[in-house]
Amino acid sequence: VQLQASGGGSVQAGGSLRLSCAASGRTFSSYPVAWFRQTPGNKRVFVAATTWSGGTSYYSDSVKGRFTISRENAKSMVYLQMNSLKPEDTAVYYCAADPDGASYYYPHNYNYWGQGTQVTVSS
Repeated sequence: VQLQASGGGSVQAGGSLRLSCAASGRTFSSYPVAWFRQTPGNKRVFVAATTWSGGTSYYSDSVKGRFTISRENAKSMVYLQMNSLKPEDTAVYYCAADPDGASYYYPHNYNYWGQGTQVTVSS
């Protein structure tokens, strides 16, 4: 599976962005997928994840109620709708797929990664 993230950019606080992650590979629709983010000098941290069907989603406390993860398996796409953006949301955002085990929250569990897309939120 290959993943390619896009949709990042610069926005003012309170604005919105939608990130997209395009996947290739027949087995993509069977994998849970997630978004992580990383700032310089810090570890990659969990943002959101969803199951293979998109029926159940999980969010970090810092984005709950503002971000929404979704997927379209027929198009091999994953999205992250980000509303009410804050300067602290500034980071490089990565999509990931196929976590080992039951936990979606740890980046080392994931077998496939996209290249990252920069999101910058100004105050």
